[in-house]
Amino acid sequence: MLPKENRLKKKKDFDQVFKQGKSFKEDFLFLKTKKNKLKEPRFGFIVSTKISKKAVVRNKIKRRLREIAKGSLVRLRPGLDVVLVAQKGIEEKEFAEIKEVCEKLFRKANILND
Repeated sequence: MLPKENRLKKKKDFDQVFKQGKSFKEDFLFLKTKKNKLKEPRFGFIVSTKISKKAVVRNKIKRRLREIAKGSLVRLRPGLDVVLVAQKGIEEKEFAEIKEVCEKLFRKANILND
């Protein structure tokens, strides 16, 4: 589970990222990033009912995305709000494939420290 200080929770925060953030797309994931004035990166995840009507499937996807984000926290630049939006096709992918696409997206967005 992501630590509390690394979570985007408020609708206002999500709206700001979508209005002012930069967008990146890779396969079945869409990423929006925006700088914030905090010391920690914060993550938000969106998995719509278009992907699956079943909450079990949507929650599984969110858990996988959270785990990938948690593993990347130490390598991410501080002071970023990141929203990952899952798109059709992600429900059929394995964890390793999703992780690989996330890594590509993070590099594309230039949010990694390495």
